[in-house]
Amino acid sequence: MPRSNTSRARVKKAPRRSTSHLSKGHAVAEKEQKIELDGEVVEALRNGYFRIALEGGHETLGYTAGKMRRYRIRIFPGDRVKIELSPYDLNRGRIVYRYK
Repeated sequence: MPRSNTSRARVKKAPRRSTSHLSKGHAVAEKEQKIELDGEVVEALRNGYFRIALEGGHETLGYTAGKMRRYRIRIFPGDRVKIELSPYDLNRGRIVYRYK
């Protein structure tokens, strides 16, 4: 004889936690500030990395941001780009915009 679905025990869901306590004066960790600079792509390297000459004479390595990869925005040597650097590592950055 087949079993009916009515014999299953019901599972009680746990109450949801409120996130309203985060905005009531409690300290919330802020994201670190990024440094945005303009530069020109000098050379395309392996694995999606690029050598970028920044304004001011410095050179750094850059990789394409995930959204640029997702929408297949191509970057070639000679392109002007905006690069985002972390204050902790100024040798590598993320290319966030290609100027037209």
